Amino acid sequence: MRILVTGAFGSVGICAIKELIKNGSKVSVLELKTKANEKIYEKFKSDIEIFWGDITSRNDVAAAIANQDAVIHLAFVIPSLSEEKPNWSWEINVEGTRNLLNAMRAIERRPKIVFASSVSVFGKTQQSDPPRTAGDQVMPTDNYSHHKVACEQLIKISGLNWAILRIGAVLSPSLYKIDPMLFDVPLDTRIEVIHARDAGIAFANAAVSKDDVWGKTLLVGGGPHCQIHQRDIVEKVLDAVGIGMLPEKAFASKPFYTDWMDTGESQKLLGYQNRILDDYIDEIKTSLGFKRYMVKLARPVVRYWLLRKSPYLRKKISGGHNVRWEVKRKILQGT
Repeated sequence: MRILVTGAFGSVGICAIKELIKNGSKVSVLELKTKANEKIYEKFKSDIEIFWGDITSRNDVAAAIANQDAVIHLAFVIPSLSEEKPNWSWEINVEGTRNLLNAMRAIERRPKIVFASSVSVFGKTQQSDPPRTAGDQVMPTDNYSHHKVACEQLIKISGLNWAILRIGAVLSPSLYKIDPMLFDVPLDTRIEVIHARDAGIAFANAAVSKDDVWGKTLLVGGGPHCQIHQRDIVEKVLDAVGIGMLPEKAFASKPFYTDWMDTGESQKLLGYQNRILDDYIDEIKTSLGFKRYMVKLARPVVRYWLLRKSPYLRKKISGGHNVRWEVKRKILQGT
């Protein structure tokens, strides 16, 4: 099969590409030409066809989708940029998706589309009994989740063969670099994680499926063994990198849009659940190697630097330029 992947050089896209190459598919990629993307392309250039272009450009998209059997559509602006630049992100997320669908409809042999949606479309559901199911009502709460819902609707009325995969919290190789959004999720939040490699398998298997997935909205997560709480992730990741758990007051208290999901149908159809959180933690330890010991040596400084990224502690630990050491000491010790 000939399969085009948009947004292919993100963590899930790279994993999907590897799986598609392994199963013998002919892979094409539509990506923006940046230095970072050119560097990634160098690793795959013997196995994929590249189309440097913009998802919002009619000509770029038309060139990329010609002769394709399926499209895995991953290109999307995510938080925090989607919230900081709403108009720009709408143009890429929603109008870019519309542009892609129009181009796919305009050719004689129309490819199928697998769209990457998100558990965030259900909104803040911590007050409801888990798990979430594909038939639950969507309740988007921010630009990102509103854009996902809008794209789902565009795809459903497109007249194309489609599959929508609403994905959980992806454990990507860059997670240990610590995104400030980490602090926006309360520690008692239910969250279902999925390793980026397993997510890549799910999308690759959906794209090459003959009949089973088309016309379905599926929930994609790590499964029962990956249904945990945010505290579990934060504690294990921070211990793995040598930082240690941070004080609870550094994290938000307002509900966040993630939850456990019923992934029974998606697992039956796509057979992708192979890894759990502990597998990811082992990968972090291996990738860091001796650097973990360097982090431990600089642990107080690293913790202080990291806590400054928390908007919920920033006022307490900055205080302008005159910061009392006693406040610093308590925060560094997690008290």
